[in-house]
Amino acid sequence: MELHGKTVVVTGAAQGIGKGMAMRYAHEGARVVCADIDDAKSKAVAEMIGGHAFGCDVSSEEAIRLLIENVESQIGPIDLFCANAGILTLGGLDVPDEEWDRIWKINVMSHVWTARHLVPRMLERGDGYILITASAAGLLNQPGAAPYGVTKHAAVGMAEWLSLTYGHKGLRVSVLCPQAVRSEMTRGHEDSVAAIDGMLEPEDVAQACVDAIRSEQFLVLPHPQVLDYMKLKTADYDRWLAGMRKLNQQFIEDS
Repeated sequence: MELHGKTVVVTGAAQGIGKGMAMRYAHEGARVVCADIDDAKSKAVAEMIGGHAFGCDVSSEEAIRLLIENVESQIGPIDLFCANAGILTLGGLDVPDEEWDRIWKINVMSHVWTARHLVPRMLERGDGYILITASAAGLLNQPGAAPYGVTKHAAVGMAEWLSLTYGHKGLRVSVLCPQAVRSEMTRGHEDSVAAIDGMLEPEDVAQACVDAIRSEQFLVLPHPQVLDYMKLKTADYDRWLAGMRKLNQQFIEDS
């Protein structure tokens, strides 16, 4: 897909990867809709790029339904929806149920709700693109952050399911799986295990997304090393787990 002239929605557009996406897509000539729970910041980004802004709390199905309805009625049919909003929750078995519930709604159910209300519209048109922001943690897991690793695995699974179920009907899907990217989410975690291969800038990740969308590539890996780690994982699961245990001891248990 070429982005010029397309209507693109980006959730979590107020900062970080989402802001980088919005700016890059606008540079490509897209009509960009910035959606974020922080309405003031999303409006500031929209004004910067000549786009549109809507407030949206992706932990609410009704908010996502209204976002899709308002964009399609006021701006036009959505060509590309970048389901980018997400949160990081650290911890393991100690994380309380209410925190698991919150991250599950934002990192997983938001994608289900987006698909529920948008995919039928795209199928009726015979065309549409959804990009889900997951994480390398969705392919490899995340020492020290069970809720994040588990929910990002589920996000990858949702993207796969959408592609295998509707790909032959005109729906294109990509899933973004970077390691550490400079943002508010990673502030204070510059030396975390996710940054072992360096921390990218949002602009670099946005460019990787543009390239993947143009070639309609499913897996978007701004850190190319992630593919090597995936190959190690599938070649010898036990050896890979042994290596991950060492990382856990180095970055979590010894910290």
